Order: sequence, then C-alpha cells, then structure tokens
Amino acid sequence: MLLGAFDVPAGTWFPWHEHPAHQLVWSARGVVAVKAGDAGWVLPPTRALWMPAGVRHRTGALGRAQLRGIYADPAQSPVAWPEPRVVVVRPLLRELLEYLTGEGVSPPARRRAEAVAFDLLEPLDVVPIVVPSPSDPRALDVATAVLANPADPRTLAEFGRAVGAAERTLARIFVRECRMPFGTWRTQVRLRAALPLLAEATPLETVAYRIGYSSASAFVAAFRRAVGVTPGAYFAG
Repeated sequence: MLLGAFDVPAGTWFPWHEHPAHQLVWSARGVVAVKAGDAGWVLPPTRALWMPAGVRHRTGALGRAQLRGIYADPAQSPVAWPEPRVVVVRPLLRELLEYLTGEGVSPPARRRAEAVAFDLLEPLDVVPIVVPSPSDPRALDVATAVLANPADPRTLAEFGRAVGAAERTLARIFVRECRMPFGTWRTQVRLRAALPLLAEATPLETVAYRIGYSSASAFVAAFRRAVGVTPGAYFAG
C-alpha cells in the first residue's frame, strides 16, 4: 500500500481522473462523495469505497474532510474486486489505516499491518445510486428541474406541458436515454439528494420532506428497495 493524509476544504472536488493502482477512498473525519460514471456514493468515516485501478472517478468533500490516500498495486493486492464497492470501516480497520498513514512504521511492521488491513475489507452489499443524464433537450430541461428541486411534485405530463413535449414522448426518451422509466429516475435523484443529509445525521422526517416523500417510512422503503439496505444500515457506526 501507498498511503498519505491531507485535509480537503468543504466543497472541494478533484477533477475526473483514474489511477493505475487500486484506491480505498476514505476520510478519517468529515464526509466525502465519489462519482464514477453515472453512479454516486456518499461516505462518512464509517464507510470507504474500493475504487479499482483504471476506473474514472472524482472525489469531493461535502464538509471539511481529512482524506487518506490509500493505494494498492494491482499486481500485489490480494483484493481484486472489478467494480467499486462500499466497505465497512470498523474500529480495528480505522486504527490500522491511521497507523499505516503515520510515520515511522518499519517495513516489516507495515507489511504485517497491511496484510491484516486487507483481511478486514468487509464489503457492504449495496446498490450504487445511478442518475444518468438525458441528451434530448426537452428531457434535459425536465431533468434539470428535478435535480434543482428533487421534491418538485409535478407529474411527467405537467413537466411535458412546461417543456413542450407529450408525456408519452418524454417517457420514451427517459427509457431510451437513461435506461429507466422517469419515475425510477426521479427516485434515484431523490435518494442521491438524501445521502448528504443522512450523512449529517439529519432526522429521517426532515430528509423525507426535503426530497419529496410524504413520510419517513415511505422514504425508508424507497431507499431499501433501491439501495438494498435501510438508511440506518448504510450509515451505521
């Protein structure tokens, strides 16, 4: 492993890039977000993201964050997950990563600690939230409005009247260009908007209201259907 530590001011986003090595994206303090293609993740200190070598991505700090640069040579890494995977950071793994990031660790001690750290990479079985962008100008206008206000209650027919397109036309465009129906796409937008709020421990009722759900239970049910776990399990300490 190659390791480093650096502070990242709130709102900072690194440009799109890729690494020849595998990366474990983790912040010891603060919340970070990662995007890869149309998929996105939000990571409190109890979660990290395994980013395979060669995957184009970008990382940003939602608040002031203390990122740890953790990279592994693919030729020597015992872990070879081909897709990004969320990893649970339990106290022991956290202490090991902090230890490895520090100075003065001898090569033999480092190798032993690295072996244990790899053994502790426990994937959390979650589905990434994916929000593709349509290219058709009319659908793009709808998408822009929903992204600006995920709680916007308008139906696709009402959006259609605003952008000058029939409901059926817009429905076909979303399926063709976003590979999902508009209702599913809007749910993904809402859940992605919820992640930073959940990471800040915002009450579920408040999160649900802000992103357009009538109740916390409706939001939790939608989150679980889409992501595979409840919000509490996703952000559990």
